[in-house]
Amino acid sequence: MRVTGLELQGVKIIEPKVFTDDRGYSFESFSKKEMEANGIHYNFVLDYEAMNLKKGTLRGIHFQNNPHPQTKLVRVLQGEIMDVVVDLRKDSPTFKQWITHTISAENQKQLLISNGFGHAFLTKADNTVVLYKFDDFYDSSLVRTIRWNDPEINIDWGTQDPILSTGDANAVCLTDSDVNFTVSENR
Repeated sequence: MRVTGLELQGVKIIEPKVFTDDRGYSFESFSKKEMEANGIHYNFVLDYEAMNLKKGTLRGIHFQNNPHPQTKLVRVLQGEIMDVVVDLRKDSPTFKQWITHTISAENQKQLLISNGFGHAFLTKADNTVVLYKFDDFYDSSLVRTIRWNDPEINIDWGTQDPILSTGDANAVCLTDSDVNFTVSENR
């Protein structure tokens, strides 16, 4: 496993060691032992899978507020996404900054997103399947969404007309959100 830190502290790309031959490929998609050997110490408690029928589907910007924020490990089982992470820690020097990374079934990369960040993705292929691991359970009273095209964050999605859920289409802008992340409170 190779772990690479990205521009936002707490966000990493994880690349498994892939074994290929004329039959196909195999790899360990998750190993607590390997994660800990690379300085990643999360106790993942929940897997969540999302199937996206159409290219151009946008999900996010999602997060779960304190006191039960969630760290996510994201991978794509089928298809490809433009994955987006936004720093929502109000006292962070990178507050409101965002990064993108391509995650696909083909490149087999995974994205580790520590809590304190918003997460979204845009599908780049039909029938894209995304798998998340979470380190805390879902709490509907703490789940929040920031508007995908919030002008204060200004993400370049490469599209003006994504396929959205009603909740994502009606999400609030960051200035109207009750996001409660700080660097000291989140890991």
